[in-house]
Amino acid sequence: MKHKFEEMSRKELIAYVLEHREDIDAVENLFSRRSPDSEAKWYPAPCTPEGVPIPENIRIMEEAIRQRIEEIDRKKKSQP
Repeated sequence: MKHKFEEMSRKELIAYVLEHREDIDAVENLFSRRSPDSEAKWYPAPCTPEGVPIPENIRIMEEAIRQRIEEIDRKKKSQP
């Protein structure tokens, strides 16, 4: 049975991929839906190549995570 991945919502496709991890067509379709790298947010490495933590980089990422959580919470509160 061939699934119509293009007709699935992103949420439905994620659920399908989690249940059928061996279905390469589904995985490729899910990956093709991601934001292009030009829209991605890139953050500095949290550690040096030797594994030494970089406190300033960790702080930057923690702040970005906090802001994203707040943004999601605001969207949830504004929905009926």
